Amino acid sequence: MKRRYILTLLLFLLFIVEGTIVPLLIPGAWQTRIIPHLVYVVILFAAVYDHRYIGLMLGLAFGMLHDVVFYGVMVGVYSFSMGLSGYLMGLIFRSRHASIVVMMIVVLIGSILMDSMVFGIYSIFKIYTLPYTYALVDHIVPTMIVQLVFALAIYVPLRRQIEKLVKRRPKEETA
Repeated sequence: MKRRYILTLLLFLLFIVEGTIVPLLIPGAWQTRIIPHLVYVVILFAAVYDHRYIGLMLGLAFGMLHDVVFYGVMVGVYSFSMGLSGYLMGLIFRSRHASIVVMMIVVLIGSILMDSMVFGIYSIFKIYTLPYTYALVDHIVPTMIVQLVFALAIYVPLRRQIEKLVKRRPKEETA
């Protein structure tokens, strides 16, 4: 139980870093193009190495925080997108022994999936009027590359922490 609090605390810390420090690191011309979701990368790790329901719940909770704090246009878009894509990635790629290559594929597919869902929802409600190909090249791919680099940087320490969390849990909770 204590490890679960550590994961949640890490996510809150990344949420704060994502809104305060990361914008200072991105060059001015790229500020509107790159929107890294560091919290989402950790949610994907939790969904794959722990359980898909963890990915769903963390995605819903921290997606709602993103909706309220960063993207006030429509409440629930990021919550839905992070929750559903975290769940799906955990469902499809669930493996306690997933290699670094598999995890990077999860980050790539998950990033494209989440950003595409956000684009689709915003397009349905006429918030975005740009074509998907433009959004893919201009926003989704650059953001995905930044998230991939972040995932590579945190792979070893985060995987160890999640493995410790799973080992300490009773057997009936891991099924």
